[in-house]
This record gives sequence, structure tokens and C-alpha cells, in this order.
Amino acid sequence: MDLNKILSQLESSDEEETEKLLEQFNRENSHTFIFEKKEETLRSRLCQSVLTVLGRQVQPSCQRTCLETLRILSRDKHVLKPVATREGMLILGRMARLQPGEDGGDNQESTQENTQSDEEERVVIEALKCLCNVVYNSPAAQQVSVDVQLAHGLCRGLRTASTWNHEVGLFTLRLLFLLSALRPDVRGVMRTELHAIKLLTEVLEHTLDVRWVGPYEAAPPDPQTLPMPAEDNERAMEALKASFNLTLSCTGGEEDDHQFRLIAAILRHLLMQRTKTEEKTEEAHSHAVNLLNNLPVSCLDVLIDLPVQGGQEKYGGKNMDAIQVLLDFMEKRINKQGSNYKEGLSPVLSLLTEGSRHHREIRRYIKAQVLPPLKDVKIRPEIGSTVRNKLVRLMTNVDMGVKQTAAEFLFVLCKESVDNLLKYTGYGNAAGLLVARGLLAGGRGETQYSEDEDSDTEEYKTAKPFINPITGHVEEPMQNPIEEMTEEQKEYEAEKLANMFDKLSRQNVIRPMGVRPDGTLAPLEETLCDAPVEVSGSDSD
Repeated sequence: MDLNKILSQLESSDEEETEKLLEQFNRENSHTFIFEKKEETLRSRLCQSVLTVLGRQVQPSCQRTCLETLRILSRDKHVLKPVATREGMLILGRMARLQPGEDGGDNQESTQENTQSDEEERVVIEALKCLCNVVYNSPAAQQVSVDVQLAHGLCRGLRTASTWNHEVGLFTLRLLFLLSALRPDVRGVMRTELHAIKLLTEVLEHTLDVRWVGPYEAAPPDPQTLPMPAEDNERAMEALKASFNLTLSCTGGEEDDHQFRLIAAILRHLLMQRTKTEEKTEEAHSHAVNLLNNLPVSCLDVLIDLPVQGGQEKYGGKNMDAIQVLLDFMEKRINKQGSNYKEGLSPVLSLLTEGSRHHREIRRYIKAQVLPPLKDVKIRPEIGSTVRNKLVRLMTNVDMGVKQTAAEFLFVLCKESVDNLLKYTGYGNAAGLLVARGLLAGGRGETQYSEDEDSDTEEYKTAKPFINPITGHVEEPMQNPIEEMTEEQKEYEAEKLANMFDKLSRQNVIRPMGVRPDGTLAPLEETLCDAPVEVSGSDSD
């Protein structure tokens, strides 16, 4: 439909004609996401005309149609100037029942509870969808949202989460997520003044149907219970994403510590639940892992300290069910072909690393699963299908971040002992970490661990003298390539090799390096100067 025609008719149309005109536009463009540049000015004028209609007292059905038009137009970030104004954002905020620009106290009753009809509820949903698009696509609208205190209205809305229609809740949480992601200054206001973390925690409690049986301990899901409904899962994911933004760089405190422990307990409950599809369950676990990474590491004991449900005696009575879920999630992410390891795998590796570093029982449990006592040392550490083999392969990944995260994880499982790490990975795979940590000369990291020692299997003790420390396995005997050479041939090959190294060194292709006494790399000439000089007790040559 021609935009010029729509604009000319809108000027003289009554409410009923306006609604029919815009309904036709909506039908024709419901699946349009890429617009012609030459009509930008016309679409911008249409935005202004629709806002003008919404500013009048029109029926809910007409409001909904206007908002649907605005939602379609808001897919184009180049036409949002009329909307990204104080007047435009106030109109949308009022339609969404967020009361932007009004000073509402904590006890103010949200008018969402007073929605009288399905039609009026659809108006609220469409207005929230429009706001999501506009805030996402327009930096100017983001600034106006701050000026009209849109965050205050959103947080007031969180107080009535138990009465939400699914879509009202979903898009309220999504708008909160977008605003907190795009405006770091709003994050601080939400966190300190509006207590949004506490409100989101309550939303998660209600959505996930958490029943407390002890301090920071939720009742386990009934095995006979049906999987989490898709709508509840969808709202929970939006609440987790918003919570992630708000817990970034939190300084903490006594009140925050209690709140963080509550969140950790809720996330443990979420890890133990299942949804209708494996894909949705994995998505839920991914968001849970991301949020757990933001919490102080001291709060991770909530994942295993469950007095009512009990645990395994060999791990100090701690319950390791949630840790096993995280290990299973980690392996799924490793196995996912073509995935982005940095985004998909690094968060869970970092979480398990910090949990192992600061909680002895977590480290002992994970090590038993990932690095069991060695028996067969005839195969290289990176070859095979065990979790250990997969993690060792990641130690030489092309992505530096993934490579370092995987190596650090295994290093912590080995109690930051270089000797133990080399036993499980071989020197070649571990060299990158050892260089970065200045541990080429051996030793330990800086973290303090318990004194209990790992016991080696009889098979490992027998094979240990024959293990190649570089590859980490027992190699088959190989024929010496210079056995049949004459002395002249050997001398020729040695001289040829020395000349090649000299040429590469002079061209700065390679640089001979040595290891200082403190375990760091340095140019060979420097390490030779640093080496202690041994004085012979004999005067003979």
C-alpha cells in the first residue's frame, strides 16, 4: 500500500477508518524486516501520525492496531526520531502501564492488576514490544528512557510478577534486560535505589516454583513432575539475563551476600530441573552458569552444602549433584561441533576452575571425574574420547582464551603442581601455561591446597621411567637414524644443522631462548650469564 496515500487519508480519517487503514498496512508488512531507504522520510512521518492518534482518547482496539504499526516501523532504526522523544516515550510508557515520568512510591499499586479486558491487555503487550524495539534500535530513546525514569516503572511492575500474563511478564523482563545492558548508568540505579536484584530473585522464585526446606536449600524437584512449561522457562531466561547485567562488578556487602546466596540456591534448583526439550535445558544451564560466574566464589558452597538432602560421605557429606550437572554441561559444550568455545565453553570452565580453587570438596570430586588415576600411559594424553583427552586437546586450541582457560582448569585440579600437571598432559601440551605462569623450572602456583597426596596406580609406577615427558606417554622404540652413518657423515649433518640455526637466528626468524632460575624465558645469552659458574677443585686441564 502506498505510504503517501496512507498519510493523506490518516489526516482526515475518523477512528474506525484509521484502524482499517493501519490494519491493511500491518497485514502487508507483518513479515517485513528490511525497508526501502527511499521511503525513510515517509515512514518517519507515519510514526509521527501514529503517535498523534495514540495521544487521543481512542478505543483499545484502535490503540492496539496503532501499536502494531509502530512495532513494524520500529524495526527500522532510521525512522525512530519522532518516537525517541520525551512525548513519544511517555505515550508508549503509559500504553505499557509503566507510568514513566511519574513519581511512584514503593507501595504504589501497579495498574497492570486493573486490566479490564483481553483487548486492553493486548495493548499493554504491544506497547512493551514497541518499547523493546525502540530502546534496542535508538540511542536517543535510551537516553529519554533514563530521563523519564522508565526503569522505575519496570521495577514497580516486577512487584506484581505473580499476577502477570505470560507475554506481559516476558516483555517487561526483556525491556529491563535491554535497558540494563545498554545503559550502565541505569544498572547502578536499579541495583542500589530500586533493589532490582531482589525483585528479580523473587520473580525467579515464583517462576521456578521454589519451595525452601532450609537456609539456601530448595526442595528437590519431584522426579514425577512434568518438565518445566515452556512459558515459565522463557520468563526465567529473561530474568536470568537481566540479573546477569545487574550483578556485573557488584562490590558486595552483608546484605548482598545474603542475596547472592539466595540466587545461588535458586540457580542450583534450576540446574536440577528439566524442560521440554534438551536444547531449552542446555540454554537454561548456560544462563545459570553465566550468572554463577558473577557471584562471589564464596557463595558456591551453596551448590553443595545441602543438610536436608544430604551428600556423599567421601566428600565430607557434600551433595555433588549440581557439580555433576555442570560437568555434563561442560562435556556437551566440548563435544558441540563448530561451536564458539569462547562463548559456549569458557564460562563453565572458569566457574569450575574457581569452584575447585576455593572449595576442596568440589576440586576432589571433579578431579575424580576428569583426572582419574593413570593406568594406560601408552597413548598420548590428547588422543582418546575421555574428558581428560578432550581438555588436553583444548590446551593447544588456536583461541588463546580457550587454551588458557582449559589449561588453568587442569592446573587447578592438579593443585597447581607442575609435576602433577605434566603427568596428566605432557610437557608439550602444558608449555604455554608454564611460560605464562613463569613455571618452566617447575614448582607450584600461589594458591594454598591441602597436603594430601595423590596415589599413583601400580601400572603408572611401573611405566613412569619410560614415559617421554614431552609427549606424556610411553613411546615405541624407534630406530636411531644415525646408527649406520660414518663419522664423516655425522659431522657433516651436525655442521649443516648448526648453519641452518645460525642463519635463522641472524634473520630473526628464531631466537634461542633459555630458562632463568625463576622459571621464566629469556634470550639464551642472558641465561648463560645468569648461570652459576662451577669452579673445579683440580688444577688439571
